[in-house]
Parts: sequence; structure tokens; C-alpha cells
Amino acid sequence: MNKKDNNDVTNIAGRFYETEDYKRNDQLSSGLATTHEQVSDTYMEGQADAVIEDVVGVDISIPRKGYDE
Repeated sequence: MNKKDNNDVTNIAGRFYETEDYKRNDQLSSGLATTHEQVSDTYMEGQADAVIEDVVGVDISIPRKGYDE
């Protein structure tokens, strides 16, 4: 007889973000909450490019270049 794991919190298959994830203390919930916040921020900002927004209104672009050997 196989022993069934009763720890449903760490079962990642089929898991999605829930608002309660901000209040939970396990690693999976924390990761889902953080990822949800990052996606939400990017969506609201309307861009996903690598730019540092300066406080005086100057945007500093982060160049995307490969590793130089």
C-alpha cells in the first residue's frame, strides 16, 4: 500500500495563485505571491523592457548584450 502525502501545500502541479498566498508562510505560496506581484506591476506599467526609471525623469536603459569571453 502506498503512503499518500497529506502535505497539499507543497504540491505544485495544478497550483495557481490565490489571494491567501500573501498570508501563507510556505515557499510555494511566497513564490506565487511574488510572481503575481511582478506580473501585475509589469502589466500595469505597460512595458517589459529593461529600464531603470530615474527620479528626475530620465530613463536609464539596461543594455541586453551577451557574455563576452
